[in-house]
Amino acid sequence: MVREKIITYTDGGSRGNPGPAGIGVVIADRKNSVIKEYSKDIGTRTNNEAEYEAVIFALQKIKQLFGKERAKKMEIEMKMDSELVARQLGGKYKIQEEKLFPLFIKIWNLRMDFGKISFTEIPRGKNKEADRLANEAMDKRETKKMF
Repeated sequence: MVREKIITYTDGGSRGNPGPAGIGVVIADRKNSVIKEYSKDIGTRTNNEAEYEAVIFALQKIKQLFGKERAKKMEIEMKMDSELVARQLGGKYKIQEEKLFPLFIKIWNLRMDFGKISFTEIPRGKNKEADRLANEAMDKRETKKMF
């Protein structure tokens, strides 16, 4: 049986670290055709927290879009330009930043709602759309402050 595959690009950023933060998520099919894009202001976070929040948001949205039964049978490839987060979620790096533990656990629990999930680190240049969306969210927040 060939699993339905979803490719998801995530990015989280913070201006100030911690500072105003945003996330960007692009959900695509196996052929890399975009299904849905999201941009969201997530308040004040560190860069690493924002990266984790983007993964959490993406998994929640995939489950919402496709339903629990279908999600359980899917293969999800999570692509991100954060070496730290990709390797922590892939079990290659230990988590040493205490603030990241609850976020890691949330993702660990969300994983149970899906078939197979992999976390892949990609060069920043291949994550431009998710990066653009995360920056849009941060820009909107800064614009709101000005008015």
